Amino acid sequence: MSEFYSEKDVQREVTELQGKSATAARLFDIRRIIGGLFVVYGVIVTIAGFTASDADIDKAVGVNINLWTGLGMLLLGLFFLAWLKLRPAAPAPPGGEPEDEPRE
Repeated sequence: MSEFYSEKDVQREVTELQGKSATAARLFDIRRIIGGLFVVYGVIVTIAGFTASDADIDKAVGVNINLWTGLGMLLLGLFFLAWLKLRPAAPAPPGGEPEDEPRE
């Protein structure tokens, strides 16, 4: 038994797949991953900077390196997330994927 699809069914399927593809592209945008990791690690290192002992600060020649590094990481992560929010990924052009090999 073979099924026949109408043009309307095919167009609906293509539209649904394009929507899913665009959602997946936004979800796995590298800016989201890098920004999220930098924010998480920045918070952890900043907390370590707030709890640093005098001996830890003396090792870094009087600079609370964990605090400054953590704040820098936090700012960088927030920059990536803001960049993602302000300039989202462009949607794929309509018309489907280009073919890898030309037909002869």
